[in-house]
Amino acid sequence: MILGSLFFGGDIMQIDTDAVDVSQTTVMRLQHMLKKIDRVCLPPASRRDLESILVRQVAHELDRLLPWQAGHGQATAAIALELGRALHLEDEKLHQLRLASLLHDIGILMLPPCLQSRREWHEPESYVAMQNHPRLGAMLLEPFSFLREATVMIAHHHERWDGSGYPYGLRGELIPLGARILAIADAFDAIQVPHVQERSLRDRIALRILRVASGTQFDPMVVDALEALFTEGYAIHV
Repeated sequence: MILGSLFFGGDIMQIDTDAVDVSQTTVMRLQHMLKKIDRVCLPPASRRDLESILVRQVAHELDRLLPWQAGHGQATAAIALELGRALHLEDEKLHQLRLASLLHDIGILMLPPCLQSRREWHEPESYVAMQNHPRLGAMLLEPFSFLREATVMIAHHHERWDGSGYPYGLRGELIPLGARILAIADAFDAIQVPHVQERSLRDRIALRILRVASGTQFDPMVVDALEALFTEGYAIHV
């Protein structure tokens, strides 16, 4: 039953309040899962292992709730970690990059339920609403101290190198490096190439698309790193 509305970027979107109640319950359950880590005192290495296990559990729940993109978080994490290693990130930065990659789309759960059930949004008001998901995801994760750096990456993973991205319009090196890496890993996995079944061909086409967007949407240095991995013959997928 539609009983309310949301305001996004000048447009009014009708929402189903019963479905919203379900979404809110889901978000609260995921937050409860993440709260467990704040109560534990462990050595750094053991704590990182526990954080990874817990966040993977949350990522599996996201796959269940958003089946149209099941596996995307894991694939994004695999690509992002290879890029991070190629760019010589230290272990803690790589760990935070992994957590951010697994959770980068969690903000979708805070959008109207009608936007949680599909991959593409053709209506202008739906696209505008979707642009809020990095900010909403960061807000959801901000209370958890172990995700502080990952939260920054999530907040900015749809910024663009030329400053025309969202939600804050940052440009160039003002965008955190982890977010720039996450943006490319996210896009590389998400690119759809119709009628291409061979994974290696699909990856080469996706890389070509990213190369075209280098210097406008994406950090050229990170695109170069991805291209170098391909040149070395590395297969970057799960």
